[in-house]
Amino acid sequence: MSIFNVLSLVGGLALFLYGMSVMGDGLTKASGGKLEQILEKLTKNPLMAVLLGAAVTGIIQSSSATTVMVVGFVNSGIMKLSQTVGIIMGANIGTTVTSWLLAMTSIESDNFFIKLLKPSSFSPVLAAIGIVFIMFTKNEKKHDLGQVFLGFAILMTGMSTMSASVEPLADVPAFTHILTMFSNPVLGLIAGAVLTAIVQSSSASIGILQALCVTDAISYATALPIIMGQNIGTCVTALISSIGASKNAKRAALIHLYFNVIGTVLFMVVFYGLNAVLNFSFLAETAGSSGIAVIHSCFNIAATLVLMPFGKLLEKLAILTIRDDDKIEVVSDFQALDDRFLSNPAFAIEQSVQVTNKMCELCKTALFEAFDLIEGSYDEKAEQHIEALEQKVDNYEDKLGTYLVKLSRYELSEEDSQKISILLHSIGDLERMSDHSVELARSAKEMAEKGLAFTDTARSEMQVFSAALRDIVGRTSTVFETEDVRLAATVEPLEQVIDDLNAQIKQNHIERLKDGKCSMEMGFILADISTCYERIADHCSNLAVCQIQVHKGEYDTHEYLYGVKHKNEEFDRAKSRFSEQYRLA
Repeated sequence: MSIFNVLSLVGGLALFLYGMSVMGDGLTKASGGKLEQILEKLTKNPLMAVLLGAAVTGIIQSSSATTVMVVGFVNSGIMKLSQTVGIIMGANIGTTVTSWLLAMTSIESDNFFIKLLKPSSFSPVLAAIGIVFIMFTKNEKKHDLGQVFLGFAILMTGMSTMSASVEPLADVPAFTHILTMFSNPVLGLIAGAVLTAIVQSSSASIGILQALCVTDAISYATALPIIMGQNIGTCVTALISSIGASKNAKRAALIHLYFNVIGTVLFMVVFYGLNAVLNFSFLAETAGSSGIAVIHSCFNIAATLVLMPFGKLLEKLAILTIRDDDKIEVVSDFQALDDRFLSNPAFAIEQSVQVTNKMCELCKTALFEAFDLIEGSYDEKAEQHIEALEQKVDNYEDKLGTYLVKLSRYELSEEDSQKISILLHSIGDLERMSDHSVELARSAKEMAEKGLAFTDTARSEMQVFSAALRDIVGRTSTVFETEDVRLAATVEPLEQVIDDLNAQIKQNHIERLKDGKCSMEMGFILADISTCYERIADHCSNLAVCQIQVHKGEYDTHEYLYGVKHKNEEFDRAKSRFSEQYRLA
């Protein structure tokens, strides 16, 4: 084997790993975060969890990615530790799909239709379709599909390159001697585990083993323990990802390790025990790509069937390894903004939306408490609570802003990029609304300290004004939580009514001032309060319009507002209803 063969092997491995990465990224983007949402919600039934874990891993072509995602779920409190066991078992089954795809390279037949099943026959076609989708279409879904096709073609090209580069090794006795060493179960196990830990992918290490099959120097006695070791080596990725995570997240990574170690040990003890008695003749036979795929699948399915009833024991074993202490771990809202989710931008955006919803609820609480202070009597503790809530909202904006900026650096679809932009604008609106709650509380404090009060007429008008504000804030909060587009469409006409109320109340105050019924000092405070109210309504309008635009796939806010306000009968009817509902006496 010459230096050129070595270079070809390295290049083939690079193409193989890159193709797998490109294909996996394309499949993940095409799923739009929906696969992870399914995992998150439908894992209470152990059998369903296994099936879902297998399906998701089979689609995204990486058990490591699935397990890392699960560690992130547990770390952020989205998923309980008990729910992870089935998914992890299923992920081990799902990852065998890759070995079956690679086994197709060994298909040999003169039949035209069977030849079409050989990747070398259809990969060029997929590559051509993929490049057309990527370069000549603007549709995001077609771009993602093109990425999947191109990734698969690159993966298969890498596989073919590796196979061709190692073929000369068939005539090298030293190579055959080295491989014979790995027929020792312990050495083979260690070799498989180390190789997989280095490349961080059991699918990739299986592919390397399948590529070596062209040398006819790999026997089943050699392949079997290496495959067992590969199942242990793939746990390294999840273990690394759990560093710095919560105790339960670390336990989830350990469940993955324990499942593979216990399954491997059980299999090898039983298999080699029987071999000592029965002396399996097939171990001396030359292994093929399809044979390796069969062993890989059978082992993982068998291990799952045997250990699935003992899922609770695996969980207890992980808990015994990482014990609880007197310190109580609190899952904060910000743990949902886990960096482990950044590799799947669509899902990370969904997590950001959930955290933004909580930020919205805090903002709503602060505003309603501020309205209470304006309408009722001043209370110092209430003001302090409003300021504490405003500090929390500021913290949310900081954490969300930082996370969304990180997320924006990843390769994003146009839709995801627009969603991030809208979320960044939304958290800015929510933060400014919470600032207004503090301003209102301070206005209430100023009135109390100076012994000022609204006149009866002004108080009656402010009650109407506050009721309209409660309505628009409540509607906006509900829109954020439920993504109710129909409800969102009612926010803008109500905002217009609030603008009219603001102008009318200020005008009424000027009239009272002329008649000597109100003081100038009280007038300044009233102006501050009514201005805060009007600006809060403006921010509510921004938030509601954002929700409408996201669902329509349109992102020009000014164009939307112009459209609804001009010659729009539905808008006019809604505004008329609100004007009647919030009419000043």
